[in-house]
Amino acid sequence: MKNSAWWVVLFIIAPFGYAAYLYPSLGEQIPIHFGMNGRPDNWASRNSIFMLPVILGFVNFFTWLLLTNIDKIDPKQAKGDNKETVNGLSLFLSAALCGLSLIILYSEAHENVAIDKLLFGALGILFMGLGFFMPKLKQNYFAGYKLPWTLENEDNWKKTHQLAGKWWMVGGVLQLLFAILLKGEILFYFFMTITILVALIPAIYSYLQFKETKK
Repeated sequence: MKNSAWWVVLFIIAPFGYAAYLYPSLGEQIPIHFGMNGRPDNWASRNSIFMLPVILGFVNFFTWLLLTNIDKIDPKQAKGDNKETVNGLSLFLSAALCGLSLIILYSEAHENVAIDKLLFGALGILFMGLGFFMPKLKQNYFAGYKLPWTLENEDNWKKTHQLAGKWWMVGGVLQLLFAILLKGEILFYFFMTITILVALIPAIYSYLQFKETKK
């Protein structure tokens, strides 16, 4: 945990360092919001470039703190069965939040960059990472498909997360591919479609498994 803590500190500090590096070269106004077409549609003072590292830094820290202490607050983790997997997941999410911050900061300093392609490509990598960890998760109340029937039945949980791992991995690969080939609003719609599918299909499968066992 101590080693992962140092990595998380680095992932939190890095966006602040990058924002400070960019600050002298910024104009008086920078884009702070982008439309579905990837173009900026709202602006603010250049001082606001530090707002994102602050917000995502807090999210990063509390996500890591929660997940690395899951064995202390989750009744299903009294034996620490999930500790290694959850620690790995927390470190991956911390790195992902750092990467997300750096991409957005870069886009705020470079108005003509295709932020939609960068952002949705990065989300594709995030999906693949989640797909990697899904099958490794054991029953808990904080991470994974925490449905009544998955928490009730260990076999249901295992099968659901094995399927979820495959779907999230495939969804991530498709999203990364679409980010390379497409742009603008169509890329956003593909992302939403993929997200809904990879989220819902394992949940529906777990319910069908539950109904099957009740027959």
